[in-house]
Amino acid sequence: MGKYILDTREELAYIVLMKPPKTLQDAIVYFSDPQRAFDYAVKLRWPTGKVRCPRCNSAKNYFIKTRRLWLCRGCDKQFTIKVGTIFEDSPLGMDKWMAAFWMLCNCKNGISSMEVHRALGITQKSAWFMLQRIRLALQDDFFGKKLGSGPDSEVEVDETFIGGKARNMHKDRRAKLTGRIDDDKAVVVGFMERGGQVRTQIVTRRRKYNMQPLVREQVQAGAAIYTDALKSYIGLDDDYKHGVIDHAVEYVHGRVHTNTLENFWSLVKRGLHGTYVSVEPYHLYRYLDEQMFRFNNRKNMDDGQRFELGMSQVFGKRLTYSELTGKSDAPHHPETGTGEAEAPF
Repeated sequence: MGKYILDTREELAYIVLMKPPKTLQDAIVYFSDPQRAFDYAVKLRWPTGKVRCPRCNSAKNYFIKTRRLWLCRGCDKQFTIKVGTIFEDSPLGMDKWMAAFWMLCNCKNGISSMEVHRALGITQKSAWFMLQRIRLALQDDFFGKKLGSGPDSEVEVDETFIGGKARNMHKDRRAKLTGRIDDDKAVVVGFMERGGQVRTQIVTRRRKYNMQPLVREQVQAGAAIYTDALKSYIGLDDDYKHGVIDHAVEYVHGRVHTNTLENFWSLVKRGLHGTYVSVEPYHLYRYLDEQMFRFNNRKNMDDGQRFELGMSQVFGKRLTYSELTGKSDAPHHPETGTGEAEAPF
């Protein structure tokens, strides 16, 4: 007999009365009950209690309790809680989905598909597909909302390079290197509003003609921006209070520095190099979205609240395996939305 509640005779009462989870152990127990997981998702998707068809938006339907699905009166089609979400047509139970979602939302350095494969007892391929769909849910649609709009706003702008070291490459891969860092590695530009959020954007070159329009797109005119001494930033003084820190001389000069953004880059690279090891440039933006979600929601929020925020973003998003792998024209199982009818939740 251990000290944890599930090791005692009060286990059943605890499970029946337990509140939404605050820890991973609580989450595993909480979502192990299919009915509780189903009720949790229904409340999250339709907070008003009015269930609507994800296809025709009709509110006229009736619930088939034995199968946990609805039959829409508007389009005469069945739908489950998974239809119109990242979980659509997934044969995996929600107990596995919830555990993986919790870990990806809250593990500071991320969690690899091999870890999920071993922890949940699914194949590595399924785990990888699962994690990529979760990353889609964690995306922040920040375009159109500029940083630095508040009074006395300060925004750091910096770029980093993501890619392997030449000395660790196979000789055939090393022979293809051009010696130009913009060509040999992925270039990512970051925007960090102090006391606010971070955003990233992948670019092809660090040239003035594509860097400055990106700055103007993401940062409100008139804000204070701090950059390093890269020549591509020369010319922003007319629109911004532009402070420059030359890293060849110093890293901090009063309020002028990019150390907050450098902290974010260290987290990104710790995850990419230590957890994921090898990430294709084609999927890099997904891993950046994952790290941005955790970083932007790290304060004033516990693990349970961060998980609930991520879960609230799973609706209205869909990612098929053919789309994920860039083979959208390849034949695949038709998207019926009822592939999980026997055990929908």
